[in-house]
Amino acid sequence: MTITLRPEPLTKERFALYGDVIESSRSSDAMNDARFERFDDLCGVDIREQGHVAVSIAKCRAATSLPLMLDMVERHPLGSQAFVPLSPCKMVVVVAPPQESVDTAELRAFVTNGRQGINYKCGTWHMPLIAFESGQEFLIIDRGGNEANCDIHMLGDAVLLESD
Repeated sequence: MTITLRPEPLTKERFALYGDVIESSRSSDAMNDARFERFDDLCGVDIREQGHVAVSIAKCRAATSLPLMLDMVERHPLGSQAFVPLSPCKMVVVVAPPQESVDTAELRAFVTNGRQGINYKCGTWHMPLIAFESGQEFLIIDRGGNEANCDIHMLGDAVLLESD
């Protein structure tokens, strides 16, 4: 059996079960003599069990195109994980609720508006990061530490991710 997912537009409300939408659409404060607007607390960074906040950059080496067959999802049980594009680009993500196992019927796909980032809640199942252009860069904020922090689940059903 093949399950087909078509991404729906990412909104704060639709994504709430899985994490946070990172965007500058909320209220802001002025900073640096009012030359800048500052948008605070855009996501909850969750670091568990003696870890530390790690800030990294990922640069796409091989672009992905849709449709795409998915055979696995992953989760990070010891911390949240955020991806913010460093230049405008569309992101597509596939998620399942943060529970012990994955029911493929509960998978959902979202597409960003080109300026949004996402922050997966601790334990949220998700597909690995993809990009549609080689060279795209993403700021990553997640948990650093020596403990293993990535569980992989092989999907029992074929999942086809289509374009929006």
